[in-house]
Amino acid sequence: MAITLNHTIVPSHDKVASAKFYSRIFGFEYIGEFSHFIVVRVNDTLCLDFDNKEKFESHHYAFKVTEQEFNEIFSRLEAENIKYGSSPYESENMKINHDNDGRGVYFRDANGHLLEMLTTDYKIGL
Repeated sequence: MAITLNHTIVPSHDKVASAKFYSRIFGFEYIGEFSHFIVVRVNDTLCLDFDNKEKFESHHYAFKVTEQEFNEIFSRLEAENIKYGSSPYESENMKINHDNDGRGVYFRDANGHLLEMLTTDYKIGL
């Protein structure tokens, strides 16, 4: 069996609002409370567990999506007037990239975490 990432904790200022944002924008399943976390299911093997923290460093979360999912998620970004960009260093230039023969975009959540959506894998070591 291949090793998979099962869950990760996402620090946030408001765990409920953050979990609902990821569910709304990405279409992830909102599970709700588990212990003191608020959980969303990304797919069959991965959950994001949101936890309230007062101080934390921003993280980067990258999600590979299909072309159709990209279109749907991107439409929701535009509908909510969320600034986006073509690179992690230009996350508000209102452009998407076409790296690796696909599409990609970066944007931030309310906690300052940098989110990435891409349709093709990076060509690392190929």
